[in-house]
Amino acid sequence: MRVLDQVTHLMLDHLPLILQGLGIVVGALLAGGLLKWLLFRFLTIYNRRFPRFWVEGALKHLDRPLFYFLPILVLSTVLPLVPLRPDAFEVIRRIVEISLTCAFSWTLIGCVYVVQYRIRHKYQLDKADNFRERKLFTQLQFVKRVVIILIVFFTVALVLMSFPTVRKIGTGLVTSAGIAGVILGFAAQRSIGNLLAGFQIAFTQPIRLDDVLVVENEWGKVEEITLTYVVVRIWDQRRLILPLNYFIEKPFQNWTRTSVELLGTVFIYLDYTAPLEEMRKELNRLLPQNHLWDGRVGILQVTDFKERSMEVRILVSAADAGSAFDLRCWVREKMITFLQQQHPDALPVTRTAGVPDSPKLPFVPMEEVST
Repeated sequence: MRVLDQVTHLMLDHLPLILQGLGIVVGALLAGGLLKWLLFRFLTIYNRRFPRFWVEGALKHLDRPLFYFLPILVLSTVLPLVPLRPDAFEVIRRIVEISLTCAFSWTLIGCVYVVQYRIRHKYQLDKADNFRERKLFTQLQFVKRVVIILIVFFTVALVLMSFPTVRKIGTGLVTSAGIAGVILGFAAQRSIGNLLAGFQIAFTQPIRLDDVLVVENEWGKVEEITLTYVVVRIWDQRRLILPLNYFIEKPFQNWTRTSVELLGTVFIYLDYTAPLEEMRKELNRLLPQNHLWDGRVGILQVTDFKERSMEVRILVSAADAGSAFDLRCWVREKMITFLQQQHPDALPVTRTAGVPDSPKLPFVPMEEVST
């Protein structure tokens, strides 16, 4: 009871100072929250009258970071007004400093997402000719991840270096950084190689987002490019995961490297009696009926002779890889239907010729043969 009385008496003696400190802290936090609310209220009204993608991105990605950053910023400004003993003030100041650093790095990451939001809405990826957009988005995705990693790295470094003990340890670590760097270099050789390959892919761009590839005998589109691997969405909705080094060291097909326009081929094997001119006329009649054909190329040629048939190739053009595939299937079906209905004899057949009758030999009994 005696200790409790002493604590109660001490709190009563310092009650004005405690209330003053709590008032300053609560007032600073409320002032920061009010400042954040006024800022976002202004941006919301401005965006309704003058819609801007960067304002919309700020409202979407900076709401939570600024909810913490602005109150802590105001608190750090008025913290010297809080009546505290020097040792207690140093502890509170260190906590506020670390919180402010983390909140500021979160705000910087939010700004990175605002820039990405602005670019993604200015350049649409879902249009037909999206070569420029795919090139930009590939670089943007890689640069965004690198910038976020750097922000987190420097934030952790600043937080740790704010402690005097860690700062002293850091001086000793610098002297052994060379040896540690060599060891880590050998241990993380493949990871570093993937990271460097990521830089090369981002700026030389052998592949881009939404590129159509044939890789590992699979047809698909580039869905995602990370710092270490690439996700290819295969046509049947499977995902093929490949390391970045794969696209630097091994060959692959990129159907949309310079343009999204493609030529599609249809091979038909027919008998030598197939009416080629009538087939060309039918092809020229069919192609304008399909919106997938872009009107550039539509030809029929005999490209090879086999032992029992000839190879007829139909070449058609389309605006992109998906349209080219669907157009090939459609042309193949229509031409086979035409041949079945109009020229069934043009389909491959196997000819057999009868063996000429051989002269009949007279029957000789076995007894006569034995004698």
